[in-house]
Parts: sequence; C-alpha cells; structure tokens
Amino acid sequence: MTERPAPAETVARAVALRAQIEQANYRYHVLDDADITDAEYDRLMRELEALEAEHPALASTDSPTRKVGARAHGGFAEVKHQLPMLSLGNAFEQDGETERERFREVAEFERRIEQTLDRREPVFSVEPKLDGLAISLRYERGVFVQGATRGDGETGEDVTANLRTVRAIPLKLRGKGWPDVLEVRGEVIMLRKDFEAFNEYARTHDEKPLANPRNGAAGSLRQLDPAITAKRRLSFVAYAIGAVEGGELPPTHSATLQQLREWGFPVSPEVDTARGFDGLLAYFRRIGAKRDALPYDIDGVVYKLDDYAGQREMGFVSRAPRWAIAHKFPAQEQTTRLLDIEIQIGRTGAATPRARMEPVQVAGVTVTYATLHNADQIARLDVRVGDTVIVRRAGDVIPEVVRVIEDQRPAGTVPWTMPTHCPICGSALIREEGAAAWRCSGGLICAAQRKEALIHFASRRAMDIEGLGERFAEALVELDIVHTPADLYALNVERFVAMKQAIDERDGTTPETVKAGKVATKWAENLVDGIEASKHTTLARFLFALGIMHIGESTAKTLAAWLGRLDFVRSTPASVLRVLPDIGGEVATSIAGFFAQEGNQQVVDALLAAGIVFSDEAAPSPLLRERLNLGVLLDMVKVNKLGPKSCKLLAQHFPTLDQLLAGGSAHWITAGVPQAAATGLENFLADPVALAKLREAEAAMQGLLAAIPTTAAVTQAPLAEQTIVLTGTLTSLSRDEAKERLEALGAKVSGSVSKKTSFVVAGEAAGSKLDKAQELGIAVWDEAQLLALLKEHEAG
Repeated sequence: MTERPAPAETVARAVALRAQIEQANYRYHVLDDADITDAEYDRLMRELEALEAEHPALASTDSPTRKVGARAHGGFAEVKHQLPMLSLGNAFEQDGETERERFREVAEFERRIEQTLDRREPVFSVEPKLDGLAISLRYERGVFVQGATRGDGETGEDVTANLRTVRAIPLKLRGKGWPDVLEVRGEVIMLRKDFEAFNEYARTHDEKPLANPRNGAAGSLRQLDPAITAKRRLSFVAYAIGAVEGGELPPTHSATLQQLREWGFPVSPEVDTARGFDGLLAYFRRIGAKRDALPYDIDGVVYKLDDYAGQREMGFVSRAPRWAIAHKFPAQEQTTRLLDIEIQIGRTGAATPRARMEPVQVAGVTVTYATLHNADQIARLDVRVGDTVIVRRAGDVIPEVVRVIEDQRPAGTVPWTMPTHCPICGSALIREEGAAAWRCSGGLICAAQRKEALIHFASRRAMDIEGLGERFAEALVELDIVHTPADLYALNVERFVAMKQAIDERDGTTPETVKAGKVATKWAENLVDGIEASKHTTLARFLFALGIMHIGESTAKTLAAWLGRLDFVRSTPASVLRVLPDIGGEVATSIAGFFAQEGNQQVVDALLAAGIVFSDEAAPSPLLRERLNLGVLLDMVKVNKLGPKSCKLLAQHFPTLDQLLAGGSAHWITAGVPQAAATGLENFLADPVALAKLREAEAAMQGLLAAIPTTAAVTQAPLAEQTIVLTGTLTSLSRDEAKERLEALGAKVSGSVSKKTSFVVAGEAAGSKLDKAQELGIAVWDEAQLLALLKEHEAG
C-alpha cells in the first residue's frame, strides 16, 4: 500500500522544526549559549517525533531525531567513538487519574520489556540523571589516554588535556582486573557549591556569571586553555561503559558500577536497583524528594534494564536504546515575559531588584517573581521591561532570571536604571563606592527595616533594654504597635499585657492560668522599668543604637569622645567628620547621610523628647584644634592638582575661606602654590555647589572650635595611639570589661592583628591571633601585664 504524501503545511512544519532544533543544538553543544530552555527543546523534539511517526517519509537520515547533538567544533580535534554514545528517550508526567495514566510512558517502557523478554517485573538499575556534559574516557592497560565529549554521538571533541585537570577523574586505575581497553562514560558536572562560589567571585569582580551549573561544566571543559579549566572546580560521575577489549565485566549494570567504584571512579551514591513499574515509580519519588538536598543538579532519573543479556536482546531504535529511558522532572527553566522590575527592601535596608513576570510553571511551581540579584547583574544581563527571559528555579532556591532572549526584544525598550528613593519610606537609596548593593538610608523610619532596627536598638550593647528580646520586638512590629524606637517610651504595662495575649492567641500558646483568668503582669512591669532605665545612657551607646551603617561601638565612642555632644554629631558634614581618628570617607558619608534624612532626624527628636539624656555629653575635644583648619578641609574635598603641602600653605596665608577667595590665584601662587594647583582651586571655587559645601564645612569647623573652652588644655590619654588585640580567656575580668577599661584610657581595641598592632594580650586557649602576632613579631602580653598596666594608668 502506497503511503499518502504528507500535506504541504506538515512538511513545512517539519522543516521548520528541524532547523530550530539544529540551531538549538549548535548553540548548546558548540557555543555553550543555549537560547531556549530544556523544556522548550523537549517540546520541539516531541512534536517532530510525532510528525515523523505519523508520516514516516518525513524521517530523513539527517533528522535531529536520529542524532544526539552537534558536530565537533574546529577548536578541538575530532574523536570517532568506538561505540556510539547514544541519548535516551524521555518520559514525562502527563494528565491522568491513575499512576499508570500519568506515567504512561514509563509504564509502556516497562511493559514492553516484560513482553519482549517474557519476564514479570524485571530488575532495573536506577540512578539520578545528572545535568552536565556527557563524556567518554578511554583507558589502556589502566592508564587514561583520551577523553572526548559526546558530540553527535558518533564523533566528539578531544578534550583530554582539560579532563586531566578534573581531580575526580583517575589518571591510573586502582586495584586490578581491569580490561586492556576500557571506555567509561559519565558526566562532567559542577557541584552547586562550586557554582555558587564561582558566581559570587564573578559578581564581585565584574565578570559574567554562569547561567547554571550545566553551562558551567560545559563551558569550563571546552576552554581551549586547560589552565582555565583547572581554575574552575569540576567534578565527574561515572554511569556506563563503552568499548571493552581484553577483559570481562560483571553481567549486570549495577555490578559494573560497583566495579567502577573499586577502580577509582566516582559513582552516584543514589544508584540503586528497582523491580517493575512500582519499583521505578517509588525510586522516582524518593529521588525527587531528595533532589533539593543533593550536591549537584539533576533533571530526572534514568532506568536501565540491569542485565546485559537482556539489554542485547532488547536492542535499539533510531537514536536510543530500548532497554533504558530517562524519566524527567518538571523543567527547572522556562521562558516568560518580564512585566516590571521592582525594588524590595530587606530588613537591613539592602535594596534588591526583583523581576515581576507573566506567571509560568517552573519545576512544578507557578513563578511570578524572580530575583535579579543587584543593579550590576541587571546591567550585565541587559534585562529590560518587556523582554522575553529565561527564568530558573532549582530546588528551594529563589527563582532567578538567568538570560535574555535578545532576538525577541520588543522595539522601544530602554535600559533599566536604579530608582533614587526607597519605595517603602521615600528615603534616598545610596550606594557606596565599590559596593554592589544599594541601601535605603531611612533606617529608623523604613517599615521594611523596622523589626531589625528595634531589636538592635534594645540590644545589650546599645540601649540595653532588659526583657525586650527578639520575640517581643517582632510582636511589637507585627501587631503595628511600634513604628520607630521612640514609640517604645509611650508603652505601659497594660499595652504589653495585651500584646502578649494577642501573640499567645495567634501562636496557640496561651497558658492555662491565663485561660483561667490569672494574668501575670510582673514581667510587663519589669519591661516598662527597663525601658525607663534606658533613658539614662551614654552618647556612644545611643549613637550605636541608632543602627547607622558602619557605626559600630568603637566608631560611636570616637564620635562621642571627639565631638562631645549629639547636636555636633548630627550637624557635622562628612568632610569634617573625616578628620576624626579611624573615620574614613565611607563611614563619614554614612553618618552625614543618616542625619540628612528628615525622617531619621524626626525619630531622634522624638527620642530626646521622650526623656533620653546622656551622662557623658561634654565640649568637643581640645585635640580638634590640631586637626581642624581650612587647609585640612581643602585636603578633604580633594581639589584637582592641590596636594596636602599646598593646602597647608594656603591655610597659613589665608586662614578663612573669605580671605582665600579675596586673595585670588595670583596671591596663592605668590604664597608658594604651583600654577596647576592654583588653577585647580580656582575652578573648584567657581562651582557654586562645591563652594557651598566648603562653606558648610567651614561653618561646622568654626562651630566646633568655638565650643571648646579657651581654658581647656590638650591632654593626651595615656594609651592614645595604642592599638591592642585581646585573644583567649582572661580569668580576672571579662573581655568586654578589659576592652572598656583600655578604651577609657584612649587605646583602640581591635579584633584583628596587623602590623599596626601595638601588642596582643593572650589569655588561656589563645588562638590564631596569637599565632599571627608571633608571625609578625608583635609583643605578646599575659594577663598579669595587662592588669599592671591598667592599675598604673587608672590610678594616675
């Protein structure tokens, strides 16, 4: 009977499908730059297979359904596989009520083997389907001689030099009994931890991150320079054999895998055996449940008839064996359209962009949002609203956009830029020089940061509000009782009791005594007392409690000691703050930026109005007289070509900004300033914005200097300029107490040892800091020496 020719539209569709699949093969296998997802590729292949099954005349010998991948790239020598490296047929979950209906392709696979071999519930070797690059390793007399990629199944690429850098691949087999020639097939993969480590490095060094571990493995192995491959941590897992000469292997696949382990090959610990359809499905579910916890990516499981005699009897069809099949999980990558890029504010103020997309099923979950990591990542990917993107979800990892399909980009799209203000509180978004993340500057008023700000404010080293732990702080925020730390000082016992009853009811933890009408209030009274007691504190503790970025206890103490009063801390611009010890540009900018936000100022005012007072407020330090003058300010604002020496000369001849302006370029040069420096200063002062900032800095400087009593003498703290490191356990006082007493004497107590360290105090069980000090030749003191030092100076 003559077969009817296929309709013209069917022929055209088959031609189009072949072209699309061939292009995808080329991009994936040769360019390592896939432009469609695995799910889309599988859909296209299944459609073509269905057309060729319905119209056999369409099934030409060069159809992608008869091939595995793409031809080898010219950058590597070609390798003809002694035995073809064929791919597997795929099985997917489908609609249906019963398991056999939903997994009908697995059921048909198992039933076909039962009927062909006349066996009930045959035994299968089962294993995870690794998501990497398939390779073949050739060993002659136990020595690794050649490695090749799968390529198109018949011919691959010689990547022997690169494979030698993969530590998991044995260069010489262990044990004995191996054949004269042995080909081992397996997968080169990149473990999740190595993938994350590589991408973290890439993001911080302005390099292109990898889209996923599979691309990482393929791209790394196919580097023309093996040295590059060696720097990327690749792994290998063996799962099959190819050609075997001059020796015999066990009669089953599962026993062969065990033999490969003994010869030194990594084999997945998840490899097992299963019997019949029910056994296959039980394994599929077991691995699916463990999938997220595995150290590598998998996209399904593989079922192989275990005994080789049965495999030979089953044979092959076109591009795949009839005795094995891959049972695929739902795809972890899908294509969708990007609707918007929104900004999320984290609890510490970090501003993270996320993609809002047309909902799409990824790995069995409907995904609407995906992370974009940071503004630099968006720029690297060139993601734009309206783009068609590939989104990936692996396990419990937050979905992320990994690639843009640029040839589907709509006309008129524009590059995305970071917003200037927080979407939650309206405060400015700031980015420090050299940092990847942007942050909201409204730490005390931003609802997204409220919980973290409150916990920090009440902590022991800050305002030390006894009884206000993390659980109560979270409840105060979640129940909308507290919006800023200032609200704490308006709470009473009744409000706290009501709060606790509300959270107990919510959590189902209401005590039986409360149910019986007996409500304890002593804890609430103590908490109110703790809040009241916190009103009497030090300026350093208060500044630390505000949670200003980069302001730790040490910096807060520096601000309090040098500026003396809160109003000076609030009003001093960054250029003046930078003259204080250990306060660099980033820290100074952070302090000034915090107090520049109106919302933060309002909260500070409310805290003061609640009755907070400082026991240590005083006049600014007399030492500021040595650090503050117009020359210092000019040096801090970094005028082009104007160095520290010229700044000092100008301050000597023109003590004020008005005098400097009146002098002009000619007089500056007469004073000894080089022509280029004078020109740079002239240009700087001609900028009204720059001049206004310099005037602000000078006014702040004059205010600080005027506040220092004329009778105040410059006294040097006994341990000023000393940097001390504490390590180990002290027996007579705690580390915190030792730190406080040393800082009270002017010392800086550091957490790390460097060349600037004056000496290290080593207690019992001192660790790596002691080793570092000895390595650098830094003096090491014991506890007795420390106590003697404290006694000497504190007595004086």
